Amino acid sequence: MSATTAGSGPVGPVTEGTGAHGPRRARATLRAADGVRIDAAYEPGPGPVGGPVVVLAHGFTGDLDRPHVRRAARFLARHAAVVTFSFRGHGRSGGRSTVGDSEVLDLAAAVTWARSLGHGRVITLGFSMGGSVVLRHAGLHGLAERRAAPDGAVNGPADGADGTAAGTNGGRTEARGGAHGAETALAVPLPGPALPAPLSEADRLVFAGGRADRTDLVIAVSSPARWYYRGTAPMRRLHWLVTRRLGRTVGRLGFRTRIRPGDWDPVPLSPTALAPYIAPVPLLLVHGDRDPYFPLDHPRALQRAAGTHGELWIERGMGHAENATGEALLGRLWRWAERTGTAAGA
Repeated sequence: MSATTAGSGPVGPVTEGTGAHGPRRARATLRAADGVRIDAAYEPGPGPVGGPVVVLAHGFTGDLDRPHVRRAARFLARHAAVVTFSFRGHGRSGGRSTVGDSEVLDLAAAVTWARSLGHGRVITLGFSMGGSVVLRHAGLHGLAERRAAPDGAVNGPADGADGTAAGTNGGRTEARGGAHGAETALAVPLPGPALPAPLSEADRLVFAGGRADRTDLVIAVSSPARWYYRGTAPMRRLHWLVTRRLGRTVGRLGFRTRIRPGDWDPVPLSPTALAPYIAPVPLLLVHGDRDPYFPLDHPRALQRAAGTHGELWIERGMGHAENATGEALLGRLWRWAERTGTAAGA
């Protein structure tokens, strides 16, 4: 697949390969559309070949080998095939983390691989940073499809439903200072009406790609709604980790996370800016009422942006992301995906 598409198949050896009756458990290296190599793993699940597959997107400083990621993958593999992968800059993957921008290309590569294994229905499930990535990925595809409609119209609001323009944060333009990795926009003109905001390079690569990496259902757990949020102590620490040289050293040595220095340029479209374009793909937002990173205005802003299409679960007593998502909640997430996918004919 060319460098302008949203992902590719394995570029290294698949450790366990495929059997006579379909794909078996496997570990592979994928190549994202910008050339970064992504470590990925596959669990076939109990169902028939061609059944649903869950593509699991971890949070910042996680990777596919972390215990909390493996726990979620093992549980979900009781019900469906599961693809896990490590975002760039995490674990065995190459590159450096951009904390939510270029990571859409990593997800696209994982979804493309899942479909290449014969799965007709893909569920993207993301936690924290991974939640923002699954929202952005689905929203970029939805926006691209609307711009490609025969009438050339974008069917959906270009502004967030909380009254702020897409690409803004609480009524102010998202500044480029203190960002999470330099990106430059491609000088490739795109047809159709004006976009909500300038696209980053990664956004353009997903936007201009085909449908091989599209998703059929989206679940975002503990996702931020907007960029540059510093309203809680954990998020202030995270910003120090990302924006300061010493912080990035701590990230590399202490958390096995390699972070790209520099600012976003331009700022990638935020989860709230893209949430209106996810429909008609079913969307579930899940957030704990004791989340120490992102308070409840984040999921509520995402739901407002998604409109009646987005379903929101506020979980009593729940903290943040994978570590706070127990088997009972994972079971409910799977049942929602199974029920919703059947109803939607996905």
